[in-house]
Amino acid sequence: MAILLGSIADDYTGASDLANTLTKNGLRTVQTVGIPDPSLALPDVDAVVVSLKIRSVPASDAVAAAASAERWLRQRGAGHVLYKICSTFDSTDAGNIGPVTEALSDAAGGGVVLVTPAFPETGRTVYLGHLFVGGQPLNESPLKDHPLNPMHDANLVRVLTRQSRNAVGLVDLTTIAAGPGAVKARLDAFRTAGITAVIADAIFERDLETLGEVALETPVSTGASGLGLGLARALVRSGRISSGGATTTDAIRPVGGLSAVVAGSCSKATLHQLDIAERSMPVLRLDPEQLLAGPDEIAAAISWAGDRISAGPVVIAASAAPETVSRLQLLYGREASGHAIETATSIITAELVERGVRRLVVAGGETSGAAVDRLAIPAFLIGPEIAPGVPVLRTVGNAQGDMLLALKSGNFGGDDFFTAALAMMH
Repeated sequence: MAILLGSIADDYTGASDLANTLTKNGLRTVQTVGIPDPSLALPDVDAVVVSLKIRSVPASDAVAAAASAERWLRQRGAGHVLYKICSTFDSTDAGNIGPVTEALSDAAGGGVVLVTPAFPETGRTVYLGHLFVGGQPLNESPLKDHPLNPMHDANLVRVLTRQSRNAVGLVDLTTIAAGPGAVKARLDAFRTAGITAVIADAIFERDLETLGEVALETPVSTGASGLGLGLARALVRSGRISSGGATTTDAIRPVGGLSAVVAGSCSKATLHQLDIAERSMPVLRLDPEQLLAGPDEIAAAISWAGDRISAGPVVIAASAAPETVSRLQLLYGREASGHAIETATSIITAELVERGVRRLVVAGGETSGAAVDRLAIPAFLIGPEIAPGVPVLRTVGNAQGDMLLALKSGNFGGDDFFTAALAMMH
């Protein structure tokens, strides 16, 4: 299997977001969970998205994992590797976007790396190096208070500089509007000046198409799914993609079994989606402090689900309001509290699957990563889109048999996302 485009995603929901974007724009795509075992037979595809869980780990661990994935992708023909990051640039001053970008660039022989989290379809735009969310500067938006990677500076040149060895440049919107030639000339000037990473503005999809055309001629880029859109369209225009294009038919074939939702995200969007779901299906809201105290809350949740799940979908949520999360972090520490809740929701997810759940929605990036790891799912085929950035996923090589999943970033999806996702899985 020779691939044209490789990607390394820093979490699992972001990986499915990117895989969805590549598929929509004509690339046959598969999402793997980590580097696949050599025995796993992957389908013939144009692009592979390797899902890692490296957004919030120590920078040295993130670099090592990304480097291994990059070598695997290059060995399978990938001429360009996109390091897929969150569209809100979730990253602390210790990393991991800067260190991983620099390591991937070094491995590919250096050069200037284009970096942009812009994805206008989901309201993320970059202007003069500043990230906006739905028209608000990131540091003024509700997304600024991520529990693990809070983002209180919208100036991405500053943010990336603080976690990089070298100076960071900016390719502004005026240059991008002038076309690929102008962008390449600016990158040449940056290279001469010793700058190895540049934040790129993008307001419209046409800006992403320009950036994708330029990035495709370099070995590495860093960005959200919007940059994936630009790369995919550039590949299609190049004539290197087979005329058959991508299809989601295989991935949406029905599976039997029960249905469930597990939520760990504390985003405003997910909390509202849970309120809406409560109108049509049973919802159990776990006490995060009790999850930290011991296994009793987990056992009670499994028992609660067992009594109800044969009658229809159930929802189990460890989501909590931001003030509750802040209090738990003060009491137990940010990493310890986050890890405990991820572990608890992954155990509950595995128990639900053991009891026959084969259609599963998981909300929250860290929650999704922990759940998929515990289930040991090796890869996914990409199905139709439920909401922007969230496709139906069909397991490949899964020990539990065929399953349909949706891995939702906390901020994605409309009010009735959970009902809509489960309806598409039937």
